[in-house]
Amino acid sequence: MKYLITERQLKLIKEDNIRKIDFDIFNNDWALLQKFLERRGNPPYIITGDLNLYGLKIESLGNLQSVGGYLYLTGSNIESLGNLQSVGGYLYLTGSNIESLGNLQSVGGNLDLNSTKIESLGNLQSVGGNLYLNRTPLSKITTEKEIRNQVEVGGGIYL
Repeated sequence: MKYLITERQLKLIKEDNIRKIDFDIFNNDWALLQKFLERRGNPPYIITGDLNLYGLKIESLGNLQSVGGYLYLTGSNIESLGNLQSVGGYLYLTGSNIESLGNLQSVGGNLDLNSTKIESLGNLQSVGGNLYLNRTPLSKITTEKEIRNQVEVGGGIYL
């Protein structure tokens, strides 16, 4: 027997394949979450709450698509945000090894990239709060005006 479905129905089926994590994740929960996702084939996932990985020596967020609250990666080994597209709250990357924002398009609060290796804002379209770029390679090669022409920033830009 064959079933015919519309493109809209197909899109809904694909969206249902994204795992939704409805609680905050902290350092000690991260390894457990990764084991859970690995057993399920490392599907795309979203976290509706906060993700606090302060100082955790992680290198990847896997197939994380979005974080509803804040994302705290200060002091991590992470070099790219990979598939991450949005953060609803603040995104803290101070002192991390971040080099690329990957697919990141929006941050609802402040975006703190102080003391990182970031050279480009990539696909970033909007930051709801302040954008901090002190002590970065990007701060040496751009101006506030150039950044505002590329990214909608609701607050100040600190170079």
